[in-house]
Order: sequence, then structure tokens, then C-alpha cells
Amino acid sequence: MNQYTEEINRRRTFAIISHPDAGKTTLTEKFLLYGGAINLAGSVKGKATARHAVSDWMEIEKERGISVTSSVLQFEYGGYCINILDTPGHQDFSEDTYRTLMAADSAVMVIDASKGVEAQTRKLFKVCVMRKIPIFTFINKMDRDANDTFDLLDDIEKELGIATCPVNWPIGSGKSFKGVYDREKKCVISYSGTEKGTKEGTATEIPVEKEADLRGLIGDEAADKLLEEIELLDGASAEFDLETVRAGELTPVCFGSALTNFGVEIFLKHFLKMATTPLPRRSDKGLIDPAENDFSAFVFKIQANMNKAHRDRIAFMRICSGRFDANMEVRHVQGGKVMRLSQPQQIMADERKILSEAYAGDIIGVFDPGVFSIGDTLCCPKEKFLYEGIPTFAPEHFARVRQMDTMKRKQFVKGIEQIAQEGAIQIFQEFNSGFEEIIVGVVGVLQFDVLKYRLENEYNVEIRLENLPYEHIRWIGNRDEVDIEKLSGTSDMKKVKDMRGNPLLLFVNSWSIGMTLDRNKGLVLTEFGSPS
Repeated sequence: MNQYTEEINRRRTFAIISHPDAGKTTLTEKFLLYGGAINLAGSVKGKATARHAVSDWMEIEKERGISVTSSVLQFEYGGYCINILDTPGHQDFSEDTYRTLMAADSAVMVIDASKGVEAQTRKLFKVCVMRKIPIFTFINKMDRDANDTFDLLDDIEKELGIATCPVNWPIGSGKSFKGVYDREKKCVISYSGTEKGTKEGTATEIPVEKEADLRGLIGDEAADKLLEEIELLDGASAEFDLETVRAGELTPVCFGSALTNFGVEIFLKHFLKMATTPLPRRSDKGLIDPAENDFSAFVFKIQANMNKAHRDRIAFMRICSGRFDANMEVRHVQGGKVMRLSQPQQIMADERKILSEAYAGDIIGVFDPGVFSIGDTLCCPKEKFLYEGIPTFAPEHFARVRQMDTMKRKQFVKGIEQIAQEGAIQIFQEFNSGFEEIIVGVVGVLQFDVLKYRLENEYNVEIRLENLPYEHIRWIGNRDEVDIEKLSGTSDMKKVKDMRGNPLLLFVNSWSIGMTLDRNKGLVLTEFGSPS
């Protein structure tokens, strides 16, 4: 397998996470600009006629200016092949982000310099900690008035429980933003407001020991403050240690402005130096090494209707080991079939390029005729193992779905099933009924809007959603030992089943869960569905 090692080692696969509006999509666009993948960065918000961000391809995203699905973008830069997974920032779409993080080897955390760590950052960060993913921090929007730099770092350390190591240090912010001090080179890189859609302008670099030149460039007041802060910084901040960074215990921090394009390339270069090559992954037969094993991959995302003209479904796969060849046969382990993957492609948001080969670390999309599920493993025909599954999040909001036109039953069932297979919504039925009565569960209420919008626009089906009071869901861990019909529950409990016929219980009140367990000795209830 070692002939592929060189290709695999130049791969870097990372997810970008942040609170909404921290500038994550803008940063992604600037990365692409450096890789020559796009020539003009698009504005994320703005008039209907304005260019839309490349990574926001779904109509509803363009209308609202937020990312609701994860995009996959690949580009070349400085000899590296980079796979970026751009994730939704809005907490209502955190489940999609969680699955995307399963496919990444590291994460870039974007923080707004005037707001510090926000609620959504906290939630996503916990997922990174859980997976021990290395985190690289970009503190954005330095061209606007920012919080005190030491306070920002303190905020990250306290809120997220991770040590910080500034790679560079900002000089002022907003109108008085002068640039950054590079700690490794011991020089100041001056800020020039570059044109928004183009690559970085020429930056002046002045070694910090040339004090007269430094004062001439940034002024006496800024120079005095900087020299004082450098001294403080060298005494107070954590020592840079690559092993600690890669263990997810120390985050390197860079400052800049994605909008004016200052500090983006500096960050990208530092990140590529520190980030790992594709990592081994856990399977039921131990760790699978990317370079030492034949082709294997797992499905982490399914997206329907990326091309409206074709009504297609794309399964996104993270290649975990070896080399993929478009003509090869692969084993779909869960489906028990050996097959050829149809129309393997590299995706750039909604643009595709059919590919003939790909390597461990790459993300590819393949046409899905309805056979794949999130978490499925693919490997060479002679192999047979399973990668760790992806757990299902417990929905927190529920609604009954009714279609307005009963003549469109077929489109309705197809649409709701396909959207559910993407993992954004979960569908349940009354325990003893057929498909007539459908209950939808979501992690965030915005998903209801997306469901309604997509059914109308992609399947031509109008629906009415009737909110239900349930807030808690439990899977039955020992379903084979329990007679569901005879379960003794509380008055606010509802018995439902999921798409696979597994029984579940919905509750309005959290205390009803304990009461139900007390009334049914031996019953096991779990908060997560079994990995799909």
C-alpha cells in the first residue's frame, strides 16, 4: 500500500465551526481564493443580485444568509490537497455539524473578536473534545472594535477548558487596527485594508527590535502597548507544543479579518504546518491505518436534490484508507452487497467534477439509489469490517405533519422519507398505525421551516405542521425483553415507532421518564438511538 503514502500524507481534512455570523463562510471563501479554486469571493449576505457564498448552495440558504447544510470543498495550496467541511453555524443544525466532525481530522474554530466564545461555539467544541480533535482558532473581525486580547484568550480557556497559544498578536482593533505581531518571526506585519474579493495586498514586515522603524509604522502609543504585551505574553501564555495541539489540549490562536482578507493566508500556512495527515480510524477489527490498508470509507452525510433537474441523492463518504478507483468494486458492508460506486465525484458546493481516483482523507460524493444510510461502511470486497457508527441525536421538538392535498400522497411519502434519510429530521409513526399519522422530530425548530420549504420547492407538496408538546424521547434499550403493548406509562407519554420499526417513547415532562422506569421493572431507556 505504501505507494499511496505520499498522496495520503499531503491531505489535510478539517471542519470549520463557529457561532452564526462569526465569519466562517467568509473565511472559507478566502481559503478557496488562495487555492485558486475561485477567482472572486462572494458576499455571504446582501442584495438578491449579489454573488452568494460558494459554500451556501441551497435556495433557503441564499435567502436567509445562513448555512443550513454542510458543504464539502476541495482545493490545492502549497503542495497540500485540502478538504474543507464547512458546517452550519446555527445551533438548530448542530446534528449535521456533529456528523461532519466525524469525517474531519481537525477543526478550525472561528470566533468573533467583539463577542468571544458564544453559546453555539461551546456546544460544538464539546463534540471536538469528545472526539479529541485538534482545534485551531481564528479570531476574526479585528477590523472592528474587539474585546481585550487577553480577555478573549481567557474566555476561550475558561469557557472551553482548553489552553491557548497565540501564534500572532493583534495591534489594536477597529479603526486603530495596525496589524499583527508574529511571535515566531519576532516581527510586525502591518495591516492594509485590502480589497474584499481579492488576495492579500503587500504587507510590510518589520522586525520588532528595529524599534524606530516600528514606531514609525504603528505610532508610539501602539508600539509601547505592543512591547509591554509581548513581555506579558512570553511570561504568561502556554508554551507551544505540537503534541499537545494534536491531542486536542492546546489551541494555537491567530488574529485577522476574513472580510478584508488580512491574516487569512498567515493562518492557513500555520494551520497546514501543524495539522495532521489523515488519522487511523476505529473499527470492529481495531484501528485502520490510512496508508497501510486497502480502500475503505464511511458515509457521514446524504443530501437529496442537489441537482433539481435530476432529483438525485448524493451520499458523502470520507475515505479512511487506501486509494479509491472509479472502476473498482467495493463491499457495502451493511447492505451485504459488492457493487461499483456510481458517478463518484468531487463536490465544490453544488458544482461537481467526476473523478477517477481519490485517497484517504478525501471526501467524495457518489450517486445513491436509496441503498446507503448515514454511518455505513464501504471497503474492498475481500474485507469485512465496520467503522464506529454515528449516534442519532435525540430530537427536542415534535410536530404532527399533515399534507394539504391527499392526491399527492406518493410525493409526500417520498419527500419526507428522503429528507429523513439525510438525518436532518426523524420521522415517527403512532405505534399501532400505518404511515397515515406522521410525527416529525427535530433537534432545532428551524428544521421545521427547512422541511416545509423543501417539500414545497423540491417535491411540490404543501404541508401543515401542528406542534406537539413532547420534549423528551427515549429509545427502548431492551426491546426484545419488553412487551411494548403492556408498558405502563404516564398520561403524558406517547408510544411511537421509528422508520425501522423500533419502539420509542415520547414524554412531555422529564420526571415522567423516571416514573415509567419505576412502573416497569427491568425496562431500559436510552437517550441516543443506536448508530445507524
